[in-house]
Amino acid sequence: MKKAELRYHATTGEWVLISPQRSKRPNDFGAPSIKRKISSLKNCPFEDPQKSGNEIPLFWFPEDKSIEKWEIQVLPNKYPTLTHRHLSCAIFFKHGIYDVASGVGHHDILITRNHRKNYKDLSDKIATDVLSALVKRYKELSVDKCVAYVSMFQNFGPNAGASISHPHYQIIALPVVPNSVSRSISYSKRYYQKHHKCIHCDIIKQELKEKSRIIYNKNGIVAFVPFAAKEPYQVNVFPKNHQPYFEDSTPNTLSGLAVALKNILKSIYKNLKDPDYNFYIHTAPVLGKINFHHYHWHLEIVPKSNVSAGFEMGTGVEINPVFPEDAAKLLKN
Repeated sequence: MKKAELRYHATTGEWVLISPQRSKRPNDFGAPSIKRKISSLKNCPFEDPQKSGNEIPLFWFPEDKSIEKWEIQVLPNKYPTLTHRHLSCAIFFKHGIYDVASGVGHHDILITRNHRKNYKDLSDKIATDVLSALVKRYKELSVDKCVAYVSMFQNFGPNAGASISHPHYQIIALPVVPNSVSRSISYSKRYYQKHHKCIHCDIIKQELKEKSRIIYNKNGIVAFVPFAAKEPYQVNVFPKNHQPYFEDSTPNTLSGLAVALKNILKSIYKNLKDPDYNFYIHTAPVLGKINFHHYHWHLEIVPKSNVSAGFEMGTGVEINPVFPEDAAKLLKN
């Protein structure tokens, strides 16, 4: 068995402990996962969203057809984490030594029509339309002067945080830039100022040279298990050409990404026995957009197989029991 290694994450400044020995430890408690169940069509609130009390969609695809023939709806979340107030931004104030902001923002959902077709099962056309719809909504939210950052993601399965089995995606517009985003932007900027190059472009260049962690490389899209992957079988997906902003992606980039994402999720389904997962898009903030030309947007996929415990929470050092090179070898098959 390979010996454990500490690997430094060059874009976040975090250490990761790769320790395959941890996968051999005994477990008296069994698997901690919640079994995923698919709800019946009759009880699904997304089968007919408006009939279930959801608002009229902000827009739907195909755009040239009536709402009755929708394949994708984007609409306000019925149970939002943030609330939108017309012409009113979040209020920032002090509570003693603490900083507080009112929970003003946007929380939308994107629903695909077929109850049983998750992203990997969609046609290339509809899979691309999902990404195009995310771009469209992002651009709409970016003109709101109250928005600082837009997060776009999918939670699939109860262990990944999903409460409804019908495939859907979420868009949350925040009045602040999250610390993890600021840290990633900061490391990207620091590298650019020192080397006059994009750190992610250099990472892609090295990954393509070494090949041991690459799992996909077609149509201008490259995907690999990160050198310092925090989670087993984590995958990062990049446009090969330097692109700071997801919302500025060309139709060719979106169609290439859709095919790549479908293929990778099929591999995860097959080789990891259909785990729950999250995927999310890392892109530059809305606030101060012109300052982030050094950044490189990408998508991250994290199958749920690991549990953070006392060491991880106490130190911020994640333990990954699978070497990234071994993870890539499995996912390439």
